[in-house]
Amino acid sequence: MTTELRRLRNYINGEFRDAADGRTTEVINPATGEAYAVAPLSGQADVDAAMKAAADAFPAWRDLVPAERQKALLKIADAFEERAEELIAAEVENTGKPIGLTRSEEIPPMVDQIRFFAGAARMLEGRAAGEYMEGLTSIIRREPIGVCAQVAPWNYPMMMGVWKFAPALAAGNTVVLKPSDTTPASTVLMAEIIGSIVPPGVFNVICGDRDTGRVMVEHRTPAMASITGSVRAGMQVAESASKDLKRVHLELGGKAPVVVFEDTDIAKAVEDISVAGFFNAGQDCTAATRVLVHESIHDEFVTALAKAAADTKTGQPDDEDVLYGPLNNANQLKQVTGFIDRLPAHAKVEAGGQRVGEKGYFFAPTVVSGLKQDDEIIQNEVFGPVITVQSFTDEAQAISYANGVDYALASSVWTKDHARAMRLSKALDFGCVWINTHIPLVAEMPHGGFKKSGYGKDLSAYGFDDYTRIKHVMTSIEG
Repeated sequence: MTTELRRLRNYINGEFRDAADGRTTEVINPATGEAYAVAPLSGQADVDAAMKAAADAFPAWRDLVPAERQKALLKIADAFEERAEELIAAEVENTGKPIGLTRSEEIPPMVDQIRFFAGAARMLEGRAAGEYMEGLTSIIRREPIGVCAQVAPWNYPMMMGVWKFAPALAAGNTVVLKPSDTTPASTVLMAEIIGSIVPPGVFNVICGDRDTGRVMVEHRTPAMASITGSVRAGMQVAESASKDLKRVHLELGGKAPVVVFEDTDIAKAVEDISVAGFFNAGQDCTAATRVLVHESIHDEFVTALAKAAADTKTGQPDDEDVLYGPLNNANQLKQVTGFIDRLPAHAKVEAGGQRVGEKGYFFAPTVVSGLKQDDEIIQNEVFGPVITVQSFTDEAQAISYANGVDYALASSVWTKDHARAMRLSKALDFGCVWINTHIPLVAEMPHGGFKKSGYGKDLSAYGFDDYTRIKHVMTSIEG
């Protein structure tokens, strides 16, 4: 007996639609490895329709007084809370994440972030007017950009969707959002919720693959392209957007160094770092995956971290004892496995290093030691539940190792020496430096990196400003 797959649809101009040419793609539950839905494989006609809807809706949405946009976003936040269990169920099918952790670790910050940007909607202000030339007054207007083409990743489909649409809508822009082709279910549900609150065309969702995303970015209508994804995808977006000088907002990969000094409480550091490295199967661009430990405590630290890994459990979404679920898709499982298979002879797998079970895309919590700075697994993003450990001799070497990668998103320093922590926070070339913690995020503070981790900020007033443009107005005050 064949189970009929659920049918997901695009959301364009206030209504759900199939792809214009009827093409679809299967959506796989990574916890089972089996298809549970089909989604549109959208093409040019679908993108054209969504962009036209967003462009037509933009003037009225832009011209609303900020208080009205704030009301809409607050209603969206309330609706997300009210329908949290539906969102959780969709996200768990998308990703295989533990149900309890999705409920506790994703819904509350998502709702909080929407409410933060609801408040930001009323802060679209420029600097005070002034006279900088005799007889003339200058005014700064901060305005929405226009239609925003947005591409969200598969590691946090719901939350990254919020990071995309909330600041854009708050600032007065309209949105065409594309979820990953492997995780469209929760985004389609968000479209149903948001669409019941905002006017048709303000928020649109297009399902599809990387070709769909390319068509969106290359489309002449959007004034801005925003993506959270891989470095490769970010470079392609930047190149495509350059053809008509779209604004680009890129939140890309990471390879976060975790610098542990000899005065650290080892037990506490291992506990926190293992969670920050293995949470969400390490599929987090800020994950604590590259640990640098002072040589005097290296062996003790590795032993403790390996035990923590062995004690960490992965498994099905309804298992309340698991820290994380599967890798998101078969390709990601192949990528993570490949890093372990290609380890150099001098590396040592201290824990894990293998697939778990034959059903779904689960991978064991893994710790690898004995690595050198130029090893592939040190230089490249694994995006899996793999923590590497290197030894350093002094502060200068720790900084050199930490900064010696192409990524520059997040980092952390573990020490009781305040002056040293301050020196490291200045020297580390990363968009975020945590001290004696790793991975907490708040709506009020920016998230974004440097180098190949991209540019632009998510969250905070800085992220809100990224979705606005600045206009100078000068007027004569002479009679």
